[in-house]
Amino acid sequence: MKFILLARLCCLLMLSAFLAAFSNVAIAGSPGDAQSGKGDTVTYVRCGTLIDEVSDAPRQNVMVEIAGGKFRSITNYTAGFALPAGARFIDLGEETCLPGLVDSHTHILLQGDQKEGQYDEQILKWSLPYRTILGTRSARRALDYGFTTIRDVETEGTYYADVSIRDAIKQGVIPGPRMVVVTRALNVTGAYAIEGYDPAWTFPHGVQVVDGPIECRKAVREQIANGADWIKVYADQRVSTGNGVVHSIPTFTTEEFHAIVDEAHRENHKVAAHAMGLEGVHNAVEAGVDSIEHGAYISDDDLKTMVAHGIWYVPTLYIFVYADEIHQAGGFPGWEGGVEIHAETFRRALKAGVKIAFGTDVGGFEWTLNPANEFPLMVQYGMTPAQALRAATVSGAELLDMKNQIGSVEPGKLADLDAVSGNPLSDVKVLENVNFVMKEGVVYKQPDKR
Repeated sequence: MKFILLARLCCLLMLSAFLAAFSNVAIAGSPGDAQSGKGDTVTYVRCGTLIDEVSDAPRQNVMVEIAGGKFRSITNYTAGFALPAGARFIDLGEETCLPGLVDSHTHILLQGDQKEGQYDEQILKWSLPYRTILGTRSARRALDYGFTTIRDVETEGTYYADVSIRDAIKQGVIPGPRMVVVTRALNVTGAYAIEGYDPAWTFPHGVQVVDGPIECRKAVREQIANGADWIKVYADQRVSTGNGVVHSIPTFTTEEFHAIVDEAHRENHKVAAHAMGLEGVHNAVEAGVDSIEHGAYISDDDLKTMVAHGIWYVPTLYIFVYADEIHQAGGFPGWEGGVEIHAETFRRALKAGVKIAFGTDVGGFEWTLNPANEFPLMVQYGMTPAQALRAATVSGAELLDMKNQIGSVEPGKLADLDAVSGNPLSDVKVLENVNFVMKEGVVYKQPDKR
């Protein structure tokens, strides 16, 4: 525990030292608010097209009024509009505006872990303060990509650094998306990297290792006490494929799994379950988790249970394609047919009416790759572009219990607004080129007019 407290102190000290790198950014609570739209300044944004996620169809030539970091009104734009004294006007008349995006599965403290040696180097060689600094860069990149809210699902050996970054963003110390964090994640002895080293030595873990219902409950309490918004649990390990099914070895016993979920729910926190195969998904669903992460294979019966109990599915499609490409290039296959099985699971979940939220597992692949590359796969596997976008707006907000704050452009909601050139409802790939980003009325990215 002393080490954990010291590590958190180091994170905070390094974050303070890192502020100079962002001195040119308009941050909430800073003197730049008068220009950025925060505070008492009223901002008017003209949108050539607005996808507000409320109307049946996109609205044309719209004026969005913003004050105090929230949307105040959405009206038709009229030529000759007289700008009130002291107000700011942003002309996006050639752009399509939409709500700020939500990525429900990220890892800002990972910088890629699929290539050989990446994970071990980060865990064993990089210091916690250094990884935290890189985490702040990842957070800024997420915002630049248009993701104004993220759920970051595990720190992979950096203990509670995600809490520090979340709070620093919230307090206006550094720029980044609104963060919901799970801190350390839970797994059992012998089921998580680092692996393959001399057993005489003890190495760090990317998770909090717990065994038995009592330890499980205690760990949930500890993580919540240290700032976790959600609890994450690893439901399975060592996957294999055969006959169109992904099989896995469950981690926690039924008693352990139920103890985790019961304790989290008792304290009004939700549980996300990393679950890849048939057995792991089933155990997670039966335990009553709130979201299934990845879900490469989910049985039809478990899909029905998910619908009945409102359990979310966050499929993270791109990371499977990315990992398979790396494996093939390295001369060793990944799961035989794993990508195709995952795609079919996604189709079956969509048809069954399972609630699906957009999540990418970015951090598993490098942050230099745009997480919006998830959208084309969602469409390729059966969603319409409108459904894919909704998974990253309204559905993401609902998953995170923030539907009254984000996910749509409506009066009273937080003023998170993106803009793109083109129509994402006909070509979802345009979401890979967000050129305007506003979070709570503060502009962090604008179109290059050169």
